[in-house]
Amino acid sequence: LNPQNPFAKPSSLPYQLPPFDRIQDSDYWPAFVAGMAQQRHEIGAIAHERAAPTFDNTLVALERSGRLLDRVTNTFFNLNPSNGDEAMLKLETRMTPALAAHEDAMHLNAALFSRIEVLYRQRSRLNLDPESLQLLVRYHIEFVRTGALLAPAQQQLLRVLNQQISKLGTQFRQNVLRSTQDSAVVVDQVSQLDGLSSQQIAAAAEAAKARGLTGKWLIALQNTTTQPLLDQLTDRALRERIYRASIGRADGGGTDNTKVIAQIVKLRAERAQLLGFPTHAAYILADEAATDPGTVRKMLLQVNEAALR
Repeated sequence: LNPQNPFAKPSSLPYQLPPFDRIQDSDYWPAFVAGMAQQRHEIGAIAHERAAPTFDNTLVALERSGRLLDRVTNTFFNLNPSNGDEAMLKLETRMTPALAAHEDAMHLNAALFSRIEVLYRQRSRLNLDPESLQLLVRYHIEFVRTGALLAPAQQQLLRVLNQQISKLGTQFRQNVLRSTQDSAVVVDQVSQLDGLSSQQIAAAAEAAKARGLTGKWLIALQNTTTQPLLDQLTDRALRERIYRASIGRADGGGTDNTKVIAQIVKLRAERAQLLGFPTHAAYILADEAATDPGTVRKMLLQVNEAALR
């Protein structure tokens, strides 16, 4: 990676915060590529280490791998949803399947998993402190849940499913983002904004001006179903417009997510069954506190009556 790339070395800012003043859209792709290549090299060295597996030469080494990739990934995927532009959205479409393949290459690396498996079986005799033992257990769970125990043919199918789910997930997020932007509500009369503070009204005017709608007011939608301003506005018709715009996002038109959701649900179900679970919900909850969908349902029913009141 070019040494001038802002991701080439750790940031000198407090807490290694990203140097946003130096980062350009063109910096992300080469940093992603170099970061994945670097971690592949690091993972290969760990997997084919001649010395017997130890906590340090396997798990600590894994923890320390991928620092460059972490820097660019953490920056990009925090910035993109909140302040991304078209170039970043295009890069996300290009990058997410590549990152999914990169993760699969690590989790389905038989030589690497065999080292983790050796340590896991020896865990009671390794005299590890609680934090180190937890790290070992979590790595073993992570690799098993991502297909390390599957037969080669099943792993190949899993790679295909993960690629498809990754692409569809990106399409879903971008449809929601674009639909949210496109569904902002334009107000023609300031009297309709009764109930808002002068600062809120001024912000709506600025938002409209930024979109070339001088003399109007723009109410941008938040990433929630019920919009915060509904609690303040007194104009019922405007409240209805905002509510319908909010619940109608990505439901029809060029950003319709209906078919995308159906495909994601189908592929997730197929992946869950491949990994030995009856449903995607069962797969997700097996590694959560509730452990299974039945327990979640029971918990929800316990609060149902009180919530309804």
